[in-house]
Amino acid sequence: MEDQPRILVVEDDRRLAGMLAEILESEGYAVTLAYDGQRALHEGLTRSFDVLLLDRGLPGLEGLDVLARLRSRGVLTPVLVLSALGNPSDRVEGLDRGAEDYLAKPFDMSELLARLRALRRRSIEQVPLLAVPGGSFDPAGRTVTAPSGAVVELSDREAALLEVLARRPGQVFPRAELVDLVFPEADEGVVDTYVHYLRRKLGRNAVLTVRGIGYRLGRPA
Repeated sequence: MEDQPRILVVEDDRRLAGMLAEILESEGYAVTLAYDGQRALHEGLTRSFDVLLLDRGLPGLEGLDVLARLRSRGVLTPVLVLSALGNPSDRVEGLDRGAEDYLAKPFDMSELLARLRALRRRSIEQVPLLAVPGGSFDPAGRTVTAPSGAVVELSDREAALLEVLARRPGQVFPRAELVDLVFPEADEGVVDTYVHYLRRKLGRNAVLTVRGIGYRLGRPA
């Protein structure tokens, strides 16, 4: 369903992850699972979610390092850290590293669901629209609304690329950096492909080519 809230659950305990997925799906969430830090980072950078549920003790890349890297790359999805590390200093560290909420294990499922609902409400109320060529961009909804009211829908990767460009509109991004930020494990040619897709949907000046360097956002009307 299109209106299902999308949640990324990052938990290396597969039994717990499966239980969480089952309960969240029964609550109407569309659940994506990741069992290690590298996969979590890839999912968080290449797909759009309404909320992230993030364990700390992950193989490959610690949970708070995943969170810090997502924040440094402009991913503002609200995050609830779920961790066996529940001392006040642990909670403070999690919040200081960019989490919106922190819940210690063991936890009450009804409390977890209530906190997720609260995060989603705050996110919906606070998500800013970004000015882009062709109108106003809603990163959460992956849509661009023209002054006429016409709405253009973007794919996950189109929206992820546009968001990176729109959050730093004066910056020129080399292809290699855009691959790192939006298309991990792909080659640089995929950037040209998605720039073409954005231009086809939003107009040829939506993304400008800076010869010999890379791309930047076009000038909003």
